[in-house]
Amino acid sequence: NTTCLCWWILSCKNGGLRCLCAPAYHLILEGILILWIIRLLFSKTYKLQERSDLTLKEKEELIEEWQPEPLVPPVPKDHPALNYNIVSGPPTHIITVNGKECINFASFNFLGLLNNEKVKSAAQASLKKYGVGTCGPRGFYGTFDVHLELEERLAKFMRTEEAIIYSYGFATIASAIPAYSKRGDIVFVDEAACFAIQKGLQASRSNIKLFKHNDMADLERLLKEQETEDQKNPRKARVTRRFIVVEGLYMNTGDICPLPELIKLKYKYKVRIFLEESLSFGVLGEHGRGITEHFGINIDDIDLISANMENSLASIGGFCCGRSFIIDHQRLSGQGYCFSASLPPLLAAAAIEALNIMEDNPDIFQTLRDKCERIHKALQGISGLKVVGESFSPALHLQLEESCGSRENDVKLLKRVVDYCMNSGIALTQARYLEKEEKCLPPPRTRTGQICVELDCCFGFLFPHVIRIRVLHCIVASRFFH
Repeated sequence: NTTCLCWWILSCKNGGLRCLCAPAYHLILEGILILWIIRLLFSKTYKLQERSDLTLKEKEELIEEWQPEPLVPPVPKDHPALNYNIVSGPPTHIITVNGKECINFASFNFLGLLNNEKVKSAAQASLKKYGVGTCGPRGFYGTFDVHLELEERLAKFMRTEEAIIYSYGFATIASAIPAYSKRGDIVFVDEAACFAIQKGLQASRSNIKLFKHNDMADLERLLKEQETEDQKNPRKARVTRRFIVVEGLYMNTGDICPLPELIKLKYKYKVRIFLEESLSFGVLGEHGRGITEHFGINIDDIDLISANMENSLASIGGFCCGRSFIIDHQRLSGQGYCFSASLPPLLAAAAIEALNIMEDNPDIFQTLRDKCERIHKALQGISGLKVVGESFSPALHLQLEESCGSRENDVKLLKRVVDYCMNSGIALTQARYLEKEEKCLPPPRTRTGQICVELDCCFGFLFPHVIRIRVLHCIVASRFFH
């Protein structure tokens, strides 16, 4: 009953006939291939269309008419990046901007260690011993003993097994994320995440799922949807890694993340948590260890903590800390660690001395918190503006209560406010964003203006100037908002 075709052939050996059978589909395919070969043999060959050569005059005309696309889009001459303020001298509570002395409400020198004599002495001693730079990455004669000491001190301070340092703060989290999350992995990230996190996500080429800012219900909705998808394809789910990336204190909003709720979701849906603490390290907690100490959460519940040393530690660079097997992986896969020249020893020495000061004076964190809350309260009630963010956040945000109709007009108005205060001896700054690069560009009426409060001097010195800011803004409001 098997469908086949039989061929009778002559057997040379025995001089008789033999019957060979083959499946019908096999013979049909061979027939089609034979017909296709015959068609190719007898089909006409195609010649490239001959084109006439252009005359010299025609070539010159085409060259004159050709307009190349610009390498970069045109930038207006009044763009803030091309008209920056020039600082001369250390940015302490008194800062000299464009030759004018101002009260500094624009830096991230939260603990006032930038001009600390002990920190400067440690940096100078390191400069004499090691020189200025390192001229090599960590894996190629760029590892100095002071780097290892700083990593050991950071791990001890944060109460983790190990720490790793980077030579550039922005590159820390931007290198850490793609070291673990790869193509096909899934990252749940807060839509208000800072630009460094966004660049790290872009480099990872993972599947990004944004949830509403600090909205745990929206995050759980996304986690449930992913859980449903995993049940449909369990084989793929077994090899897909899932991460949640958040900030302790959000740079763009001044809000604190609801970490206790995140920990519950982590264990419920089996995801990993990466915590960026550049703004909360050296600020939150009884000893300045960040948001985990602030909420009393076991630091082992966080898979990776990242922070820069350019705020509270008044140095340069950044660090990651966690379990040893997690940190060791970055020494092989962290691009900013493997391919950048290591941190200059003088900056590592300065960071170590800053840690000494933080450990010897734990009361400075409560003092910082008290000042933040009092200044936050003093800035309330400014006509046309409102203060955004937590009262204990050292980075305060002033934003317009109502938009002027467009983002461009809002930015111009806030620039006039900042310029007016600058001319009156108060240095403020505006939050700026790469509008075409931001994943979720904030609307014009939110966090358009930012004030970062520098608190290394006594509150009795600062408070009169806070009142001055209020008065100046009231004057500005009467002129510009109405």
